[in-house]
Amino acid sequence: MVKKAIPPAGELPQAVFDPERLAAVTASGLLDTAAEGTFDDLARLALAVTGTRMAFFTVADGRRSYWKSAIGIDPTAGRENDIRDSPCHILIGTGEPLIAENAVTDPRIKDLAAVGALGIGAWAGYPVLSPDGQVLGGFCVVDDASRPFTEPQREALRILARSVTSEIALRQALHDARTAGDASSALARTLQDSLLPPRMPIAPGMDVAAVHLPADTTGVAGADVVGDFYDLFRTRGKAWCAVMGDVCGKGIDAAKVTALARYTIRAEATQHARPSLVLHRLHEAMLEQRVSDRFLTAALATFRPSGDGISGHYASAGHPPALIRRANGTVEPLDAAGILLSPLMRLGREHLKETAFHLKPGDALLLYTDGITEARDCGQGPMFGEDRLAQSLAATHGAGATDTLARLSKDAARYAGGHAVDDTALMLLHVTPRPADL
Repeated sequence: MVKKAIPPAGELPQAVFDPERLAAVTASGLLDTAAEGTFDDLARLALAVTGTRMAFFTVADGRRSYWKSAIGIDPTAGRENDIRDSPCHILIGTGEPLIAENAVTDPRIKDLAAVGALGIGAWAGYPVLSPDGQVLGGFCVVDDASRPFTEPQREALRILARSVTSEIALRQALHDARTAGDASSALARTLQDSLLPPRMPIAPGMDVAAVHLPADTTGVAGADVVGDFYDLFRTRGKAWCAVMGDVCGKGIDAAKVTALARYTIRAEATQHARPSLVLHRLHEAMLEQRVSDRFLTAALATFRPSGDGISGHYASAGHPPALIRRANGTVEPLDAAGILLSPLMRLGREHLKETAFHLKPGDALLLYTDGITEARDCGQGPMFGEDRLAQSLAATHGAGATDTLARLSKDAARYAGGHAVDDTALMLLHVTPRPADL
Protein backbone atom coordinates (compact mmCIF):
# COMPACT_ATOMS: atom_id res chain seq x y z
CA MET A 1 0.00 0.00 0.00
CA VAL A 2 1.35 3.44 -0.95
CA LYS A 3 2.22 5.55 2.05
CA LYS A 4 0.48 8.91 2.05
CA ALA A 5 1.89 12.19 3.27
CA ILE A 6 1.02 13.34 6.76
CA PRO A 7 -2.34 15.15 6.50
CA PRO A 8 -2.80 18.69 7.78
CA ALA A 9 -3.26 18.77 11.53
CA GLY A 10 -6.62 20.50 11.19
CA GLU A 11 -8.19 17.38 9.70
CA LEU A 12 -7.37 15.18 12.68
CA PRO A 13 -7.21 15.51 16.47
CA GLN A 14 -4.03 17.23 17.61
CA ALA A 15 -3.31 14.17 19.78
CA VAL A 16 -2.53 12.18 16.62
CA PHE A 17 0.54 14.36 16.02
CA ASP A 18 1.60 14.76 19.65
CA PRO A 19 5.41 14.28 19.70
CA GLU A 20 5.33 12.21 22.88
CA ARG A 21 2.69 9.90 21.40
CA LEU A 22 4.62 9.47 18.15
CA ALA A 23 7.77 8.73 20.15
CA ALA A 24 5.87 6.06 22.09
CA VAL A 25 4.65 4.51 18.83
CA THR A 26 8.23 4.34 17.54
CA ALA A 27 9.51 2.94 20.84
CA SER A 28 6.91 0.16 20.76
CA GLY A 29 8.65 -1.38 17.74
CA LEU A 30 5.29 -2.63 16.41
CA LEU A 31 4.96 -0.66 13.17
CA ASP A 32 5.65 -2.61 9.97
CA THR A 33 6.26 -5.88 11.80
CA ALA A 34 4.74 -9.26 11.04
CA ALA A 35 1.64 -10.67 12.69
CA GLU A 36 2.29 -12.42 16.01
CA GLY A 37 0.45 -15.28 17.68
CA THR A 38 0.10 -13.43 21.00
CA PHE A 39 -1.93 -10.58 19.53
CA ASP A 40 -3.73 -12.78 16.99
CA ASP A 41 -4.92 -15.09 19.79
CA LEU A 42 -6.42 -12.14 21.66
CA ALA A 43 -8.14 -10.99 18.46
CA ARG A 44 -9.56 -14.48 17.88
CA LEU A 45 -10.85 -14.52 21.45
CA ALA A 46 -12.59 -11.20 20.73
CA LEU A 47 -14.33 -12.80 17.73
CA ALA A 48 -15.42 -15.74 19.86
CA VAL A 49 -16.81 -13.49 22.59
CA THR A 50 -18.67 -11.06 20.31
CA GLY A 51 -19.50 -13.20 17.27
CA THR A 52 -18.26 -10.46 14.95
CA ARG A 53 -16.63 -10.94 11.53
CA MET A 54 -13.31 -9.13 12.00
CA ALA A 55 -10.98 -8.11 14.82
CA PHE A 56 -7.99 -5.77 14.71
CA PHE A 57 -5.14 -4.52 16.86
CA THR A 58 -3.89 -1.33 15.23
CA VAL A 59 -0.93 0.96 15.82
CA ALA A 60 -1.18 4.46 14.35
CA ASP A 61 1.48 7.03 13.60
CA GLY A 62 0.75 10.43 12.03
CA ARG A 63 -0.32 9.14 8.63
CA ARG A 64 -1.61 5.56 8.82
CA SER A 65 -3.22 2.97 10.98
CA TYR A 66 -1.10 -0.18 10.80
CA TRP A 67 -2.92 -3.49 11.42
CA LYS A 68 -0.57 -5.40 13.68
CA SER A 69 -3.27 -8.05 14.02
CA ALA A 70 -6.09 -8.44 11.51
CA ILE A 71 -8.33 -11.51 11.86
CA GLY A 72 -11.13 -12.11 9.37
CA ILE A 73 -9.70 -10.24 6.38
CA ASP A 74 -8.01 -11.46 3.20
CA PRO A 75 -4.41 -12.23 4.26
CA THR A 76 -3.14 -11.04 0.87
CA ALA A 77 -4.69 -7.60 1.32
CA GLY A 78 -2.81 -4.62 2.69
CA ARG A 79 -2.35 -4.26 6.43
CA GLU A 80 -2.87 -0.52 6.85
CA ASN A 81 -5.09 2.37 5.90
CA ASP A 82 -4.89 6.15 5.99
CA ILE A 83 -5.29 7.47 9.54
CA ARG A 84 -7.95 9.88 8.25
CA ASP A 85 -10.03 6.91 7.08
CA SER A 86 -9.75 4.91 10.30
CA PRO A 87 -11.93 5.23 13.43
CA CYS A 88 -8.71 4.76 15.41
CA HIS A 89 -7.93 8.48 15.17
CA ILE A 90 -11.05 9.06 17.29
CA LEU A 91 -9.69 6.71 19.97
CA ILE A 92 -6.43 8.66 19.93
CA GLY A 93 -8.24 11.99 20.17
CA THR A 94 -10.50 11.04 23.07
CA GLY A 95 -8.60 8.26 24.83
CA GLU A 96 -11.99 6.62 25.37
CA PRO A 97 -13.78 3.57 23.87
CA LEU A 98 -15.84 4.09 20.73
CA ILE A 99 -18.95 1.96 20.24
CA ALA A 100 -20.81 2.45 16.94
CA GLU A 101 -23.65 -0.06 16.79
CA ASN A 102 -24.77 1.37 13.43
CA ALA A 103 -21.70 2.60 11.58
CA VAL A 104 -23.71 3.77 8.57
CA THR A 105 -25.68 6.31 10.61
CA ASP A 106 -23.29 7.09 13.48
CA PRO A 107 -22.14 10.68 12.84
CA ARG A 108 -18.71 9.99 14.31
CA ILE A 109 -17.65 7.44 11.69
CA LYS A 110 -20.27 7.23 8.92
CA ASP A 111 -18.23 9.38 6.52
CA LEU A 112 -14.94 7.53 7.01
CA ALA A 113 -13.68 5.69 3.94
CA ALA A 114 -13.05 2.54 5.98
CA VAL A 115 -16.78 2.12 6.63
CA GLY A 116 -17.41 1.49 2.96
CA ALA A 117 -14.08 -0.15 2.11
CA LEU A 118 -14.37 -2.79 4.85
CA GLY A 119 -18.14 -3.09 4.79
CA ILE A 120 -18.45 -1.91 8.39
CA GLY A 121 -21.95 -2.19 9.82
CA ALA A 122 -20.94 -2.03 13.49
CA TRP A 123 -17.64 -1.11 15.16
CA ALA A 124 -16.45 -1.35 18.76
CA GLY A 125 -12.96 -0.24 19.71
CA TYR A 126 -10.89 0.39 22.84
CA PRO A 127 -7.62 2.32 23.19
CA VAL A 128 -4.33 0.45 23.50
CA LEU A 129 -1.80 2.32 25.62
CA SER A 130 1.96 2.56 25.88
CA PRO A 131 3.61 2.02 29.29
CA ASP A 132 3.57 5.81 29.85
CA GLY A 133 -0.12 6.15 28.97
CA GLN A 134 0.06 7.32 25.35
CA VAL A 135 -2.60 5.96 22.98
CA LEU A 136 -0.75 3.77 20.46
CA GLY A 137 -3.83 2.59 18.57
CA GLY A 138 -6.87 0.45 19.16
CA PHE A 139 -8.25 -3.04 19.74
CA CYS A 140 -11.51 -3.34 17.85
CA VAL A 141 -14.10 -5.69 16.37
CA VAL A 142 -16.12 -5.16 13.20
CA ASP A 143 -19.35 -6.69 11.93
CA ASP A 144 -21.09 -6.53 8.55
CA ALA A 145 -24.44 -5.26 9.80
CA SER A 146 -25.57 -2.97 12.58
CA ARG A 147 -25.91 -4.76 15.91
CA PRO A 148 -25.84 -4.13 19.66
CA PHE A 149 -22.86 -4.92 21.86
CA THR A 150 -23.95 -6.26 25.25
CA GLU A 151 -22.38 -5.03 28.47
CA PRO A 152 -20.61 -8.41 29.04
CA GLN A 153 -19.20 -8.21 25.49
CA ARG A 154 -18.02 -4.65 26.08
CA GLU A 155 -16.38 -5.66 29.35
CA ALA A 156 -14.66 -8.59 27.61
CA LEU A 157 -13.31 -6.25 24.90
CA ARG A 158 -12.13 -3.82 27.58
CA ILE A 159 -10.25 -6.65 29.30
CA LEU A 160 -8.72 -7.87 26.03
CA ALA A 161 -7.56 -4.34 25.16
CA ARG A 162 -5.93 -4.13 28.59
CA SER A 163 -4.28 -7.48 27.88
CA VAL A 164 -2.72 -6.03 24.71
CA THR A 165 -1.57 -3.01 26.71
CA SER A 166 -0.03 -5.30 29.36
CA GLU A 167 1.77 -7.37 26.72
CA ILE A 168 3.29 -4.20 25.26
CA ALA A 169 4.36 -3.08 28.75
CA LEU A 170 6.01 -6.43 29.43
CA ARG A 171 7.94 -6.27 26.16
CA GLN A 172 9.06 -2.71 26.84
CA ALA A 173 10.13 -3.62 30.37
CA LEU A 174 12.16 -6.57 29.13
CA HIS A 175 13.85 -4.41 26.49
CA ASP A 176 14.67 -1.67 28.99
CA ALA A 177 15.90 -4.16 31.57
CA ARG A 178 18.20 -5.88 29.11
CA THR A 179 19.57 -2.54 28.00
CA ALA A 180 20.29 -1.65 31.62
CA GLY A 181 21.80 -5.05 32.32
CA ASP A 182 19.21 -5.86 34.98
CA ALA A 183 16.56 -7.78 33.02
CA SER A 184 15.45 -10.16 35.75
CA SER A 185 14.61 -7.73 38.55
CA ALA A 186 13.07 -5.06 36.32
CA LEU A 187 10.88 -7.57 34.51
CA ALA A 188 9.83 -9.11 37.81
CA ARG A 189 8.62 -5.75 39.08
CA THR A 190 6.62 -5.16 35.93
CA LEU A 191 5.15 -8.64 35.99
CA GLN A 192 4.24 -8.24 39.64
CA ASP A 193 2.39 -5.03 38.82
CA SER A 194 0.55 -6.45 35.81
CA LEU A 195 -0.33 -9.94 37.07
CA LEU A 196 -1.65 -9.05 40.53
CA PRO A 197 -4.33 -6.44 41.24
CA PRO A 198 -2.77 -3.14 42.38
CA ARG A 199 -5.53 -2.92 44.98
CA MET A 200 -8.57 -4.96 45.97
CA PRO A 201 -11.93 -3.67 44.73
CA ILE A 202 -14.68 -2.48 47.05
CA ALA A 203 -17.25 -5.28 47.18
CA PRO A 204 -20.58 -4.20 48.70
CA GLY A 205 -21.35 -6.01 51.94
CA MET A 206 -17.88 -7.53 52.17
CA ASP A 207 -14.54 -6.78 53.79
CA VAL A 208 -11.87 -8.14 51.43
CA ALA A 209 -8.10 -8.38 51.61
CA ALA A 210 -5.34 -10.19 49.73
CA VAL A 211 -1.60 -10.55 50.11
CA HIS A 212 1.27 -12.05 48.14
CA LEU A 213 4.29 -13.16 50.17
CA PRO A 214 7.36 -13.90 48.00
CA ALA A 215 9.72 -16.75 48.72
CA ASP A 216 13.30 -16.23 49.89
CA THR A 217 15.02 -16.22 46.48
CA THR A 218 17.95 -13.86 46.95
CA GLY A 219 20.49 -14.49 44.22
CA VAL A 220 18.29 -16.85 42.22
CA ALA A 221 17.94 -15.39 38.73
CA GLY A 222 14.35 -15.04 37.57
CA ALA A 223 12.92 -16.60 40.72
CA ASP A 224 11.31 -13.34 41.81
CA VAL A 225 8.84 -13.56 38.91
CA VAL A 226 5.61 -14.74 40.49
CA GLY A 227 3.76 -17.96 39.79
CA ASP A 228 0.96 -17.40 42.30
CA PHE A 229 -1.92 -15.16 41.28
CA TYR A 230 -5.27 -13.99 42.57
CA ASP A 231 -8.07 -11.72 41.40
CA LEU A 232 -11.46 -10.40 42.50
CA PHE A 233 -13.76 -8.62 40.09
CA ARG A 234 -17.39 -7.92 39.25
CA THR A 235 -18.65 -9.96 36.30
CA ARG A 236 -22.15 -8.76 35.49
CA GLY A 237 -24.85 -7.06 37.53
CA LYS A 238 -24.30 -7.90 41.18
CA ALA A 239 -22.27 -11.05 40.44
CA TRP A 240 -18.60 -11.40 41.42
CA CYS A 241 -15.74 -13.77 40.74
CA ALA A 242 -12.81 -14.61 43.04
CA VAL A 243 -9.89 -16.71 41.82
CA MET A 244 -6.69 -18.05 43.36
CA GLY A 245 -4.11 -19.86 41.24
CA ASP A 246 -0.64 -21.35 41.37
CA VAL A 247 1.48 -21.96 38.27
CA CYS A 248 4.17 -24.62 38.53
CA GLY A 249 7.60 -23.08 38.94
CA LYS A 250 8.81 -19.50 38.59
CA GLY A 251 10.39 -17.27 35.99
CA ILE A 252 9.30 -16.06 32.57
CA ASP A 253 7.56 -19.29 31.50
CA ALA A 254 5.47 -19.32 34.67
CA ALA A 255 4.61 -15.65 34.17
CA LYS A 256 3.34 -16.36 30.65
CA VAL A 257 0.92 -18.95 31.99
CA THR A 258 -0.09 -16.64 34.83
CA ALA A 259 -0.91 -13.85 32.37
CA LEU A 260 -2.90 -16.19 30.13
CA ALA A 261 -4.83 -17.52 33.14
CA ARG A 262 -5.69 -14.17 34.67
CA TYR A 263 -6.89 -12.50 31.49
CA THR A 264 -8.71 -15.57 30.16
CA ILE A 265 -10.58 -15.98 33.45
CA ARG A 266 -11.56 -12.31 33.43
CA ALA A 267 -12.89 -12.58 29.88
CA GLU A 268 -14.70 -15.90 30.33
CA ALA A 269 -16.23 -15.05 33.72
CA THR A 270 -18.11 -12.16 32.12
CA GLN A 271 -19.77 -14.70 29.81
CA HIS A 272 -20.29 -17.75 32.06
CA ALA A 273 -21.60 -17.89 35.63
CA ARG A 274 -20.49 -21.47 36.41
CA PRO A 275 -16.92 -21.66 37.77
CA SER A 276 -16.30 -25.14 36.34
CA LEU A 277 -17.05 -23.84 32.85
CA VAL A 278 -14.72 -20.87 33.31
CA LEU A 279 -11.90 -23.21 34.36
CA HIS A 280 -12.71 -25.52 31.44
CA ARG A 281 -12.43 -22.58 29.03
CA LEU A 282 -9.09 -21.66 30.62
CA HIS A 283 -7.86 -25.20 30.03
CA GLU A 284 -8.92 -24.96 26.37
CA ALA A 285 -6.96 -21.71 26.05
CA MET A 286 -3.88 -23.38 27.56
CA LEU A 287 -4.17 -26.24 25.07
CA GLU A 288 -4.71 -23.97 22.07
CA GLN A 289 -2.17 -21.24 22.82
CA ARG A 290 0.50 -23.43 24.50
CA VAL A 291 2.47 -20.49 25.89
CA SER A 292 4.37 -22.93 28.11
CA ASP A 293 4.31 -26.58 29.19
CA ARG A 294 3.79 -25.60 32.82
CA PHE A 295 0.61 -26.71 34.59
CA LEU A 296 -1.45 -24.77 37.09
CA THR A 297 -3.92 -25.30 39.90
CA ALA A 298 -6.76 -22.88 40.50
CA ALA A 299 -9.73 -22.32 42.78
CA LEU A 300 -12.57 -20.17 41.49
CA ALA A 301 -15.72 -18.93 43.21
CA THR A 302 -18.61 -17.07 41.61
CA PHE A 303 -21.15 -15.47 43.91
CA ARG A 304 -23.77 -12.78 44.37
CA PRO A 305 -25.77 -11.24 47.24
CA SER A 306 -28.53 -13.58 48.42
CA GLY A 307 -30.91 -12.92 51.27
CA ASP A 308 -28.89 -12.51 54.45
CA GLY A 309 -25.46 -13.00 52.87
CA ILE A 310 -23.91 -14.25 49.64
CA SER A 311 -24.46 -17.48 47.71
CA GLY A 312 -22.33 -18.98 45.01
CA HIS A 313 -20.54 -21.93 43.47
CA TYR A 314 -16.94 -23.04 43.95
CA ALA A 315 -14.78 -25.11 41.60
CA SER A 316 -11.23 -26.36 41.95
CA ALA A 317 -8.66 -27.56 39.45
CA GLY A 318 -6.30 -29.50 41.69
CA HIS A 319 -6.07 -26.62 44.17
CA PRO A 320 -5.98 -26.86 47.98
CA PRO A 321 -9.50 -26.69 49.44
CA ALA A 322 -10.82 -23.30 50.47
CA LEU A 323 -11.72 -22.75 54.12
CA ILE A 324 -14.86 -21.16 55.52
CA ARG A 325 -14.68 -19.49 58.91
CA ARG A 326 -18.19 -19.29 60.29
CA ALA A 327 -19.35 -16.39 62.43
CA ASN A 328 -19.23 -18.65 65.51
CA GLY A 329 -15.52 -19.37 64.96
CA THR A 330 -15.79 -22.88 63.53
CA VAL A 331 -13.85 -23.65 60.35
CA GLU A 332 -14.90 -26.03 57.59
CA PRO A 333 -13.29 -26.97 54.26
CA LEU A 334 -14.89 -26.11 50.94
CA ASP A 335 -13.65 -28.51 48.30
CA ALA A 336 -14.60 -29.52 44.78
CA ALA A 337 -12.21 -32.24 43.69
CA GLY A 338 -10.87 -31.47 40.24
CA ILE A 339 -7.84 -32.22 38.08
CA LEU A 340 -5.04 -29.67 37.65
CA LEU A 341 -4.87 -27.91 34.29
CA SER A 342 -2.03 -28.92 31.97
CA PRO A 343 -1.35 -28.00 28.33
CA LEU A 344 -0.07 -31.56 27.89
CA MET A 345 -3.32 -33.30 28.86
CA ARG A 346 -6.79 -32.77 27.40
CA LEU A 347 -9.66 -33.39 29.82
CA GLY A 348 -13.39 -32.83 29.61
CA ARG A 349 -15.39 -30.48 31.81
CA GLU A 350 -16.66 -33.49 33.78
CA HIS A 351 -13.29 -33.59 35.55
CA LEU A 352 -14.06 -30.21 37.15
CA LYS A 353 -16.63 -30.41 39.93
CA GLU A 354 -18.61 -27.66 41.65
CA THR A 355 -19.80 -27.11 45.21
CA ALA A 356 -22.49 -24.64 46.26
CA PHE A 357 -21.83 -22.43 49.29
CA HIS A 358 -23.56 -19.75 51.33
CA LEU A 359 -21.94 -17.19 53.62
CA LYS A 360 -23.96 -15.38 56.27
CA PRO A 361 -22.95 -12.12 57.96
CA GLY A 362 -19.78 -12.77 59.96
CA ASP A 363 -18.71 -15.72 57.79
CA ALA A 364 -15.50 -15.57 55.76
CA LEU A 365 -14.05 -17.49 52.80
CA LEU A 366 -10.27 -18.06 52.62
CA LEU A 367 -8.52 -18.87 49.34
CA TYR A 368 -4.80 -19.64 49.45
CA THR A 369 -1.90 -21.29 47.65
CA ASP A 370 0.13 -24.20 49.00
CA GLY A 371 3.01 -21.93 49.97
CA ILE A 372 1.41 -21.52 53.39
CA THR A 373 0.44 -25.15 53.98
CA GLU A 374 3.87 -26.39 52.85
CA ALA A 375 5.78 -23.94 55.04
CA ARG A 376 8.50 -25.58 57.19
CA ASP A 377 11.80 -24.59 58.72
CA CYS A 378 14.49 -24.51 55.98
CA GLY A 379 12.47 -27.06 54.03
CA GLN A 380 12.91 -29.65 56.78
CA GLY A 381 10.45 -31.34 59.14
CA PRO A 382 6.66 -31.52 58.99
CA MET A 383 4.74 -28.94 56.99
CA PHE A 384 2.45 -26.30 58.46
CA GLY A 385 -0.41 -28.20 56.81
CA GLU A 386 -4.12 -27.66 56.30
CA ASP A 387 -5.01 -28.62 59.89
CA ARG A 388 -2.72 -25.97 61.42
CA LEU A 389 -3.99 -23.43 58.90
CA ALA A 390 -7.58 -24.21 59.92
CA GLN A 391 -6.65 -23.85 63.60
CA SER A 392 -4.92 -20.56 62.91
CA LEU A 393 -7.96 -19.32 60.99
CA ALA A 394 -10.30 -20.33 63.82
CA ALA A 395 -8.15 -18.32 66.23
CA THR A 396 -8.90 -15.17 64.20
CA HIS A 397 -12.60 -15.38 65.09
CA GLY A 398 -14.09 -11.88 64.90
CA ALA A 399 -11.14 -10.29 63.09
CA GLY A 400 -11.48 -8.35 59.85
CA ALA A 401 -9.98 -9.43 56.54
CA THR A 402 -6.66 -7.57 56.78
CA ASP A 403 -6.01 -8.57 60.40
CA THR A 404 -6.91 -12.18 59.65
CA LEU A 405 -4.38 -12.46 56.82
CA ALA A 406 -1.70 -10.79 58.94
CA ARG A 407 -2.28 -13.37 61.70
CA LEU A 408 -2.17 -16.32 59.26
CA SER A 409 1.03 -15.03 57.65
CA LYS A 410 2.65 -14.50 61.05
CA ASP A 411 1.69 -17.96 62.30
CA ALA A 412 3.09 -19.70 59.21
CA ALA A 413 6.30 -17.62 59.26
CA ARG A 414 6.86 -18.37 62.94
CA TYR A 415 6.33 -22.09 62.32
CA ALA A 416 8.87 -22.04 59.46
CA GLY A 417 11.44 -20.12 61.48
CA GLY A 418 11.13 -17.14 59.18
CA HIS A 419 12.12 -19.15 56.10
CA ALA A 420 9.82 -18.94 53.06
CA VAL A 421 10.74 -21.59 50.50
CA ASP A 422 7.73 -20.90 48.26
CA ASP A 423 5.50 -17.99 47.30
CA THR A 424 2.27 -17.65 49.25
CA ALA A 425 -0.92 -15.90 48.18
CA LEU A 426 -3.92 -15.40 50.47
CA MET A 427 -7.35 -13.85 49.90
CA LEU A 428 -10.14 -13.46 52.45
CA LEU A 429 -13.74 -12.49 51.71
CA HIS A 430 -15.50 -11.55 54.96
CA VAL A 431 -19.26 -10.91 54.85
CA THR A 432 -19.79 -7.87 57.02
CA PRO A 433 -22.38 -8.13 59.81
CA ARG A 434 -25.66 -6.33 59.45
CA PRO A 435 -26.14 -3.30 61.72
CA ALA A 436 -28.42 -5.34 63.99
CA ASP A 437 -25.61 -7.87 64.46
CA LEU A 438 -23.02 -5.30 65.57
